[in-house]
Amino acid sequence: MILSVMRAGWMNLRRDRAALVLSFVVPIVFFSIFASVFGGKGKGQTSKITLAVADEDQSLHSGNLLDALRGDSALKLVEAPPGKGEMKFNAATAEAFVRAGSAPVALVIPKGFGATKIDFAGSNGTGQPTLLLVADTSDPIASPMVNGLLQKSVMTSMPHMFMQGGVAVVDQFSGGLTPEQHANLDKSFSMLQMSSAAQGKTSGAGSPMVNIKVNDVLGATKKSPMVAFYAAGVGVMFLLFTAANAGGALLEENESGTLDRILTTRLSLTQLLVGKMAYLTTLGVTQLTIMFVWGAVAFGLELFSHLAGFFVMAVATALACSAFGLLIASLSRTRAQLSAITTLCVLTLSAVGGSMFPRFLMSETLQKVGLITFNAWALEGFIKVFWREQSVASLWPEVAVLLATTMVFFVTARKLTRRWEIS
Repeated sequence: MILSVMRAGWMNLRRDRAALVLSFVVPIVFFSIFASVFGGKGKGQTSKITLAVADEDQSLHSGNLLDALRGDSALKLVEAPPGKGEMKFNAATAEAFVRAGSAPVALVIPKGFGATKIDFAGSNGTGQPTLLLVADTSDPIASPMVNGLLQKSVMTSMPHMFMQGGVAVVDQFSGGLTPEQHANLDKSFSMLQMSSAAQGKTSGAGSPMVNIKVNDVLGATKKSPMVAFYAAGVGVMFLLFTAANAGGALLEENESGTLDRILTTRLSLTQLLVGKMAYLTTLGVTQLTIMFVWGAVAFGLELFSHLAGFFVMAVATALACSAFGLLIASLSRTRAQLSAITTLCVLTLSAVGGSMFPRFLMSETLQKVGLITFNAWALEGFIKVFWREQSVASLWPEVAVLLATTMVFFVTARKLTRRWEIS
């Protein structure tokens, strides 16, 4: 009898496609996504950190440092703005590059860096060589990582700078070196400098001998830097759930016969779908508004100074999510199918698109795949508004993608719902 009960349970599961999807397909999809994000860390599959570089010193020392950074497998150096020919970055253009979100961090090597010696005499760092990191702290990993790699690269690529600093201390406190000793040391420094320039790397341990100043160009003035990101991520994810479930009203109307009665009036199915999408859009905008107002009241989100950008992104996002809800409803035959498809699609889109965790943690391949998802574009638009504080005009790529997605989803849903029309 126990075996019969067990057999009946398996037979019921086999007939229930929604339960089959939730039991076997969804776990595999999420395992694959998380394995792709975190499973390749030991194999060099994680994305490199894009580092913009402005070498204003143009010395042999700065050149050696850049050679060492170019050889680091964790970094992807960008030394010139795209489309500007041979023009290299300076401090201003590198900062603009970071503000635009093209790189999470930029390195500025100031003039005079190569002429500065390491000061071992205890000057509290005032005489130390100084580098500047211009950081976008929405990526909390890039800036600290580049800081550590810089310290290592300075030690490995410019050992002569450290030796010169040590000799200066010896000369100061030993009563002075003779001219012959200075000449021999200068000759050794030249040989060491040429050797390090030729090799690019030598062994050495990191040491905070070089001052690295970090300038947070975007988050320094914000009360709650990451609130906008989480408000957008959570808001868009639940907007998808709401739209898909609300779109299921079409299934209920079809099953109850209400849809047949509606279509016998002068209202066409196209008009019905447009009306339902309009309702879902207003519902979505209301949801996002409540989410962001709560963020402003409880967590200091700068909503009221970015109302125009918020409104544009909220409407575009709500339209795309509403059309997505209609598409899911038109694909489903029953409420059980709708529930399974919604769970699979929404959680997958949220994971790949960046609602669950930032896309910069993903591999380069997965980041590119994420751009296929429309919610990734929605998140990028909200980040532009609230984090990078860009103008409404700068939102045109995200808005264009969301509107195009809306049209594709709606047209597809309209074709799939032809089966409901009365012939």
